[in-house]
Amino acid sequence: MAYIIEMCNITKEFPGIVANDDITLQLKKGEIHALLGENGAGKSTLMSVLFGLYQPEKGIIKKNGEVVRIENPNDANRLGIGMVHQHFKLVHNFTVLENIILGAETVAGGRLQTKAAADSVQKLSERYGLKVDIHARIADISVGMQQRVEILKMLYRQNEILIFDEPTAVLTPQEIDELMKIMKELVSEGKTILFITHKLNEIKKVADRCSVLRKGQYIGTVTVADTSMEEMSEMMVGRKVNLMIEKNPAKTGDVIARVQELSIRNRLTHKMVVNNVSFEVRAGEIVCLAGIEGNGQSELVYAITGLLQPDAGAIEMNGEDITHLPIRKRNEKGMSHIPEDRHKHGLVLDFNLGYNLVLQRYFREPFQQSGFLQYDKIYEYADELIGKFDIRSGRGSRTDARSMSGGNQQKAIVAREIDRNPDFLIAVQPTRGLDVGAIEYIHRKLVEERDQGKAILLVSLELDEVMNLSDRILVIYEGEIVASLDPKTVTVQELGLYMAGSKRGELA
Repeated sequence: MAYIIEMCNITKEFPGIVANDDITLQLKKGEIHALLGENGAGKSTLMSVLFGLYQPEKGIIKKNGEVVRIENPNDANRLGIGMVHQHFKLVHNFTVLENIILGAETVAGGRLQTKAAADSVQKLSERYGLKVDIHARIADISVGMQQRVEILKMLYRQNEILIFDEPTAVLTPQEIDELMKIMKELVSEGKTILFITHKLNEIKKVADRCSVLRKGQYIGTVTVADTSMEEMSEMMVGRKVNLMIEKNPAKTGDVIARVQELSIRNRLTHKMVVNNVSFEVRAGEIVCLAGIEGNGQSELVYAITGLLQPDAGAIEMNGEDITHLPIRKRNEKGMSHIPEDRHKHGLVLDFNLGYNLVLQRYFREPFQQSGFLQYDKIYEYADELIGKFDIRSGRGSRTDARSMSGGNQQKAIVAREIDRNPDFLIAVQPTRGLDVGAIEYIHRKLVEERDQGKAILLVSLELDEVMNLSDRILVIYEGEIVASLDPKTVTVQELGLYMAGSKRGELA
């Protein structure tokens, strides 16, 4: 059997960890090959070796049976290998076109020639249905559009082997469906796709074969059509995983959080992004705010947590008005926040894991005494959380947060926020970019918190998560709450109609 790409016996080590341990991966021409594994299983590392970002300690790479050396991404591009990274590599103040041609520019007489490039990009975007304004600045377009730019970058360079690293982690359900169509279209045109993911339903939808990694080791390759999601999840995690959430009926108590007639205006466009929103969350329940991305849920959460001041309305917690309290005071009064952007609002990436786990408490005893940090206490506490929440990192509490896998960064935030024993927990996309094992774990933690009488506001784009976890669903559309639904009686299709704004409900 001739393979277009073979990675043979690849071993890649970092201080304290073997990320890839003697892995062999074979890719057939014209297939969508999924690479499945838990967070930290070594998937992105293996792809970074193929793309020339890392050099392996052992092993060789072959293209069409010939051994090749890939010392940097330029070598990979010359061999027709392109990559869309999990965190996009785009220059935010450049236009779409400038980003696409960056590194492959045509220059004549010392001047940049963009006319031919613009025509070529326009043709590519029409041919593959990747509609995007080539003159827009990256900073002004949505995440889904940014991903299209990354795909166009690969197509412009005429790459034939396309690596997608966790491509759906930041997309809405509609954008994910769109991406799946684009991937099938690319393969029908003779491209070969390597698709890194841990979402089993996506693998079932588009992949032909699937290779599984676990803790840096190769477990096996299966034909997707012949393998169930349960079998794949067991290969990935090494045990049976419960894909359904088991929970008892909610026992609700007092109102913990109340939002009253909250309105927020966008500072640039002056348009109302949150319009007269009122709701409450009681002790012992999970209330889910469901909506398609960009309907005001981010701004609403920013106002509740103190990242943004509302233009009108009030926020109460435990009967006290906290609308104008600073963030630290809200934290101290019993609010915890798992933010949607773990890099921007969740972690200080250049701090180590130990420091990140005490970010809201370092100024309290036992972590400080007489104004001096007590490092032994900080690391002792961090090691306890690492064990309790199964946070995997090369050097334990001294690992730089930046070097950890996305899923383990997320687990660190969840550990920190839950361990503070909040009355009111706001969880925004808590399982975004996580594998089934970690999702099962975080769902169980949220249900445990609810059963201990905590009030939980969950904001999620994952319809399965919304339906399974919530006791009550509030649908937000264009900055307004348009329905209050019971997950036991509403269907996913009906929920989708409310989210798309084509249906409105009676609000209790």
